[in-house]
Amino acid sequence: MLKGSLDYLLRGKNILLVVEAKKDDLTRAFVQMAVEMIALAQVEPQTQICGAVTIGSIWQFGQILGDPQTIRQDLTLYRVPEDLESVAGILTAMVGDPSQP
Repeated sequence: MLKGSLDYLLRGKNILLVVEAKKDDLTRAFVQMAVEMIALAQVEPQTQICGAVTIGSIWQFGQILGDPQTIRQDLTLYRVPEDLESVAGILTAMVGDPSQP
């Protein structure tokens, strides 16, 4: 049984989970995000679940795919403010517009 609290959970067309990396440890935060996405997929099996980890100035993205569940990790690290437009675009695409099918 998993328990704890999520840092940020946004619902749109998809679910977006955002995890703040403690002590600037993106690797550990990504593992935490992956576990939380797996737990969410058990509760929300028909919903696309995406995730992001951040230390504020650096962002990394991932998502859970298919059955069996596989975690896909984007190896690109996006920097803010340099890559702010890319980060905003990815976050917007991940949440999607809930009014659109």
